[in-house]
Amino acid sequence: MRPVLPRFSSNAAARSVLAVLAVSVLAACTSTSSPTSSPTSSVPPTGNSSGPIVIGASLSLSPGSAANPDTFQADGVAFRRGYELWASDVNKRGGLLGRQVELDIKDDGGSPNQVVTNYQTLFGKDHVDLAFGPFSSLLSGPASAVAARYGMAFVEGAGGAPSVFDTASNQVDHNTFDVSLPVADSLVPLYNWIKLLPKSEQPKTAAYPMAQDPFADPPVELAQTLLANLGVKTVYSDIFTEQESAYKAPAQAVAASGAQLVVLGSTDVPTVQAFMQVFEQQHYTPKLFIAASGPDQGAAFVSQVGQGNENGVMVPNGWYPGYANAASQQMVSEYLAQYHGTADGINADVAEAYSVGQVVAQAVIATGGTDNAKIIAYLHSGNTLKTVQGLVRFDALGENGAAAAFVFQWQQGKFVQVLPSVTGGPSVINKTPWINAGTTGPPG
Repeated sequence: MRPVLPRFSSNAAARSVLAVLAVSVLAACTSTSSPTSSPTSSVPPTGNSSGPIVIGASLSLSPGSAANPDTFQADGVAFRRGYELWASDVNKRGGLLGRQVELDIKDDGGSPNQVVTNYQTLFGKDHVDLAFGPFSSLLSGPASAVAARYGMAFVEGAGGAPSVFDTASNQVDHNTFDVSLPVADSLVPLYNWIKLLPKSEQPKTAAYPMAQDPFADPPVELAQTLLANLGVKTVYSDIFTEQESAYKAPAQAVAASGAQLVVLGSTDVPTVQAFMQVFEQQHYTPKLFIAASGPDQGAAFVSQVGQGNENGVMVPNGWYPGYANAASQQMVSEYLAQYHGTADGINADVAEAYSVGQVVAQAVIATGGTDNAKIIAYLHSGNTLKTVQGLVRFDALGENGAAAAFVFQWQQGKFVQVLPSVTGGPSVINKTPWINAGTTGPPG
């Protein structure tokens, strides 16, 4: 068993208590909503440029290769849609400080080496004004170091692993900002819920399989520590290589353990799908099943695992399509008008990306231009900003200390918030038995 050395956020306890309140108190906002300090668009821009504001980003938009088979293509496409929706909204209202916004997005194919090359090109050759982050902590860490060398503010929405903020460059330059929930805290609502259950109803055993990834491991390790302190026995805990051929063995080991609770450290749909296929084949249904990432990808998740098999699967996140936030509901409406489908099918990555744009817009307006040094200072000033995901207030490292933590569950074809529990809202259900046996084929 791998030693558990979790990194606790100072906001974990407070966030878990305040998460319910956050839904009801968030005010409506637009993509350039005024933060607490109330900057206005009347602030004159710095410099003499009247041309477009060019924002550079790198995203995983292409399928993998033999050398790099595991990419974040579905997430990259969702992030691009979120960035584009935000830019479209801003430009419809006249742009930022009277300047239109243009996006310069390059494809990194999920490669850390390519993401470095892309941001070097964006900053050193394309000379973009501002930068948005890529998808995943795996790519955000090296990308943020490039941004630091060029003195760029690096605002991202999917790089919440502790390793991103603990980089040498961020420790010195403090240029990295994640608008979303710190990932280490994401499973705290699950722990709080289990802690309040009668002892007879708490799971007796738990398994903690984790993909080797800076995003996947921290929340699972923290959950393991907290639940072990409650007396939940660990019957499996191990880290596996994040590639398709390595999924089957740990999934079989988890099934053989008979754990009542499975906490899967996953980064994407294929990882969750592979474990579910093995569980189905082994006729093993855990009482509770939660995955760090994947089930939040809406229709993309359901289509991959087989309709009905998603029922009872949980996932933590900081946003969902039914979020009681006027700006979020407006974004959902715009997304459906452009891309169709249903609200439940919207990937949470869209909201993360849109929130990045909102935060950058508020910083540009507050500082009167695109001076990155001024933007970095402003984002570290303690101002509370507003996004479709809720409130954003950055701590000294650039983590969002105001983010709310939720746990969602698929129930009868709908993606609903179950934790923290809300009066009159849906309650956590047990994982239902697998159906459509054999339709998806063996993993790996």
